[in-house]
Amino acid sequence: IEKLEPMDIIRQARAKGQSALSEYDAKRFLSCFGIPVNREALAHGTDSAAAMAAKIGFPVVLKAFGANLFHKTEVGGVVLNLRTEAQVREASKRLLTIDGCDALLVQEMVSGERELVCGLTRDDQFGPCVMFGLGGIFTELIKDAVFRIAPLTLEDARKMVKEIRTQKLLGSFRGQQRVDMDELSQVLVVLSEIALQYDDILQIDINPLKIGHDGKLTAVDALVVLKDQRNDVS
Repeated sequence: IEKLEPMDIIRQARAKGQSALSEYDAKRFLSCFGIPVNREALAHGTDSAAAMAAKIGFPVVLKAFGANLFHKTEVGGVVLNLRTEAQVREASKRLLTIDGCDALLVQEMVSGERELVCGLTRDDQFGPCVMFGLGGIFTELIKDAVFRIAPLTLEDARKMVKEIRTQKLLGSFRGQQRVDMDELSQVLVVLSEIALQYDDILQIDINPLKIGHDGKLTAVDALVVLKDQRNDVS
């Protein structure tokens, strides 16, 4: 992912009239602070998508991409586990017909069955808060999440992680290594620091934050919502 200064990414999105960063830009933003993200590339056609997939290495994930296309799964805009250039070309043709899709996001397929969610919200009463919980398809179903008011210390983050009901999933699990607790705690601390440093940001949602077989973390999807400056009277 090309490196840019965090505020440059926000300014570019605002210049385009976006209410949130695209997934690609959201992960570029988060990577500026050391949050681990998956390898990916933007492609503007079927041939370039196939070439980028070969460069990244199979299998890959292919996603419809557009400046305001934030709910890709709901419109059938995500295809998993593509293993050949031919499969990428075939999927690309369909994705490019989706309303609002003007490019393709080619991503490495990150292994690991365990998925977390973490993020940032701004509460009217408490101010910026960091969220952590069970992620992926279980985020809404199980609703196992905890919140802390920013700022967070590493010790705050470690305590926070231990409060979810499904914390056993963070240990060794079916031959997979336990999550790197230091890395996970640092991600939560970084989110708290972003909350305090970047008033432009209303919300961050990293879901899923995938735990690899080696216990390392990778953000494979992310949303960064910007404050509406028209209604911001602060």
